[in-house]
Amino acid sequence: MIETLPTQIQVVEVSPRDGLQNEKTHISTEQKLVLLARLVAAGCTRIEATSFVNPHKVPQMADAEALCERLPALDQVRYTGLILNERGYRRLRDTSLHEAGLVVPATDTFGIRNQGLNVADAVAMATEVIRDGVQTGFPVQATIAVAFGCPFEGDVTASAVIDIAEALAAAGPVELALADTVGVAVPTQVYRLFSELQAQLTPLPLRAHFHNTRNTGIANAYAAMQAGVSILDASMGGIGGCPFAPNASGNIATEDLLYMLQRGGVEHGLQLQTLLEGAAWLEQALGKPVPSMLLKAGVFPPPV
Repeated sequence: MIETLPTQIQVVEVSPRDGLQNEKTHISTEQKLVLLARLVAAGCTRIEATSFVNPHKVPQMADAEALCERLPALDQVRYTGLILNERGYRRLRDTSLHEAGLVVPATDTFGIRNQGLNVADAVAMATEVIRDGVQTGFPVQATIAVAFGCPFEGDVTASAVIDIAEALAAAGPVELALADTVGVAVPTQVYRLFSELQAQLTPLPLRAHFHNTRNTGIANAYAAMQAGVSILDASMGGIGGCPFAPNASGNIATEDLLYMLQRGGVEHGLQLQTLLEGAAWLEQALGKPVPSMLLKAGVFPPPV
């Protein structure tokens, strides 16, 4: 029911990082700056700009430091960088970014393939990084990857995710997210897990990150909102995927999410038409169609 939804949603735009990392077409630093400028013009205030990972494994992110040196300093915009370990955290801290986004796996196999750490070691690493952030006054948020299902180990139990979430929350992150990294979640699963976490971790802000691999991404975003989540990741054009997860496709498209929010009377603060123009630009930059449904079908009702 619409009355159960938050009145306002904060969208974290992830196309510069999660969106581009799995694309085969190389996107230059200059093109990334154009992408970022388009996002800012659309009103995006939280942007995941890059990641500090091994450039040999994720070549699209090889220019992380160079990109950060050229990011425009804007009072209303906060830039986040993704990190997988303490080394990435130290690299990020040497840049102008405002926030670190840690990734912690929900399964050992995915963790070892994604970042060379099993769950226990990743939680220990994350705890140290988060505590350093608390001590130095630097915001660190954490995301639990494959929280709804793993491509290598299958189903992930809610209790396993809750145990990880409680351990991370105890260290003091500014925010905690659950990621459906390979797009296997369904709305009932999303609603139950986020509802449990809301009950146990309030007032820690919760965020949701969905991929649309099996066409359930927007429905899952709605279910998360029903559970009280008011921060959602999305990617302009719906681009994205994980290099270390077989068949992982794109994130939910920011413009598709905004269409649902606007038609449902939920505030989001972004300019839909500007994002659609950006998605069209992305198609040209990547040399292929992007997954966005709204870019194909257009808004409704049509502009007068």
